[in-house]
Amino acid sequence: MATKAIKNIIAAVVSGLFLTAHPVFAQSSATSSTANASKSNASAPGAKSTNQTKATNKSNAQAPKKQKTSVKKKDPESIAKRQSFARSEPGYNSMGTRLGLRSQLSEISLNSSAVMVVDQETGRVLLDKNADVALPIASITKVMTALVVLDADLPLKEVITISKEDTQLEKYSSSRLRVGSKFTRAELLHLALMSSENRAAHALGRTYPGGMDAFVKAMNEKADELGMNHSNFVEPTGLSSNNMSTPRDLSRLVNAAYEVPIIREYSTTTDAIVRVGGQQQQFRNTNALTRNDNWEIGLSKTGFIRDAGKCLVMQATIDHQNVIIVMLDAQGSASRLSDELS
Repeated sequence: MATKAIKNIIAAVVSGLFLTAHPVFAQSSATSSTANASKSNASAPGAKSTNQTKATNKSNAQAPKKQKTSVKKKDPESIAKRQSFARSEPGYNSMGTRLGLRSQLSEISLNSSAVMVVDQETGRVLLDKNADVALPIASITKVMTALVVLDADLPLKEVITISKEDTQLEKYSSSRLRVGSKFTRAELLHLALMSSENRAAHALGRTYPGGMDAFVKAMNEKADELGMNHSNFVEPTGLSSNNMSTPRDLSRLVNAAYEVPIIREYSTTTDAIVRVGGQQQQFRNTNALTRNDNWEIGLSKTGFIRDAGKCLVMQATIDHQNVIIVMLDAQGSASRLSDELS
């Protein structure tokens, strides 16, 4: 059984990332075919996060006395199930929302459409919700992009120029990588994994031997190799909602990517200084938990497009146990990482 600490921290992940959580943890009898991976003790650099202080307002006014009323106690389980209905955030209507997945009942209140938490050592599922439903995965795609690039053993020091072609998919995104700027393949890989730079990811696919068509074919072949039977990839950035996968498939992807040291390093780096067009610019990790010393994170990737909602895959060590966390199609405000998570 999962320890109490793991249960509590998983609830904290749900609360911190997706705003709504109830400390009720349900074991699942489902099993995963994820293979055991060799583990590394490498840790990503991090910076201590600052805790916001809360101000208390005091009032000298007397409150009117209230009459006592008898209140019928509510069943905690029914409360948890009701709380798993989450309001949609105005501004976008994700695929999970349209399919009604977010409002499905679960034992722990989840403001997300599909979730899976797996014990990485044994493959045992600790928590799941719609784990086999395929949804758009946004920039989680970049983990597969990194695997395919590294499998090809391409020279990481080779210089690649950002082209106009690398901007074609952009709709609701922006980039500091200007057309004509030059980067090594290693720098592009780092920026794609850490800061989710779309032009970096597209340039990596465009310069693959055989071009973009060959790269996309290699992505899907890699998915087949990993047993990701309900996944599909059409481009390397995640800007297309036709890049789809399930939480169970993505747990396999994370498990495989975790075995690659450079993916672990680049995806968990807190920040990096990169020269862009003759000027030094700072890029930061899109997952704020990488800057929290209370977390031991071995791999991380976030993602967002309107059709996908907010997505996260993460490998972390919790209470001396390695777990893989996959959460797809969350809706919430920019404060999704505001919890102290102590």
